[in-house]
Amino acid sequence: MHGKVKVLLLWLVIAFLIYAVINSPDKSADLLHSVWDVITQAFTSIGQFFSSLLNSDS
Repeated sequence: MHGKVKVLLLWLVIAFLIYAVINSPDKSADLLHSVWDVITQAFTSIGQFFSSLLNSDS
């Protein structure tokens, strides 16, 4: 039963995403762009952190 609920929720999320893109593509594109910026900034920050750890003069 748990698997069926999971599949149903997945289809509901997919249906909502399709509806949101069709209903307002500009807002959807802006949201996707913002999420992408956050993800790339997070990876950049993690990379800078580990780089500073490896290059520290201790």
